[in-house]
Amino acid sequence: MTINLGAAALALDDDPRRYAHLSTIRLEDPEAIARAAHSRRRHPGLKAGRQNFIVAADHPARGALAVGSDPVAMADRRQLLDRLQIALANPAVDGILASPDIMDDLLLLGALEGKLVFGSMNRGGLSGLVNEIDDRFTGHTAAALQALGADGGKMLTRICLGDPDTVAMLEATAKAIDSLAERKLIAMVEPFLSVREKGKVRNDLSTDAVIKSVAIAEGLGSTSAYTWMKLPVVADMERVMAATTMPTVLLGGDPDNSQDQVFATWEAALALPGVQGLTVGRTLLYPQDGDVAGAVAAAASLLNHAPEGLE
Repeated sequence: MTINLGAAALALDDDPRRYAHLSTIRLEDPEAIARAAHSRRRHPGLKAGRQNFIVAADHPARGALAVGSDPVAMADRRQLLDRLQIALANPAVDGILASPDIMDDLLLLGALEGKLVFGSMNRGGLSGLVNEIDDRFTGHTAAALQALGADGGKMLTRICLGDPDTVAMLEATAKAIDSLAERKLIAMVEPFLSVREKGKVRNDLSTDAVIKSVAIAEGLGSTSAYTWMKLPVVADMERVMAATTMPTVLLGGDPDNSQDQVFATWEAALALPGVQGLTVGRTLLYPQDGDVAGAVAAAASLLNHAPEGLE
């Protein structure tokens, strides 16, 4: 299998046994994951004026395997690891947002050297589940993230005014924010106002709905000192960003438009005050043309990588 890497080309072995060593390590030496986390070189640190580029890979843990028209695009773990390693090899990519299983694989592969690391905390609201809004914290805990040397944790916070499980979800999110803050770890909160339509949960991406979700989410927890927002790019992003003083990363979602159109909306939003960067997964890992490296490089070119005062 050959995947383009800009002008160069990266040839990947498509042998189905190429990640068999991960299974062997997990069987014979599971403590290798903790050792890899402990010895990992950390990211040099966050700086104002330098936007960060984080690749998201926590979708499968919620049963969300679809990309575009392919309902099982993310089902093949070997292909996902291939794509993640291509993305992380770009020095402009600052880090990863992943569920524990994927993060552990990447640690064993040595793919997280010098990277920001964010764990995915709540994956219990499975895609299509009858009580999907009851999005329980079944992934990373704050204590586990601290032990891993991670930089923070992310939580999906869907606010469905017609679902009684919402209040428990908000309380769980507040407790997670506090638990992370006690350890001086970032709480990356991804809020949505959500509705149920024909048995499915749909996120309301109108500007007013996103603003309201931000107002609710940024008030969760006993402190907001370590809280970030993770927000979709919608119409009138100027109004959305006026609703918060918290560092904000933009999410990509499952793209409906062409890559050029998506990148144009990102570029405009990245120019707004308070936007700290991108946290994107499927759009870049599964681009329509199959060129993962090219999509990652194109997205990286949109960010401001200069430290404050050196622009």
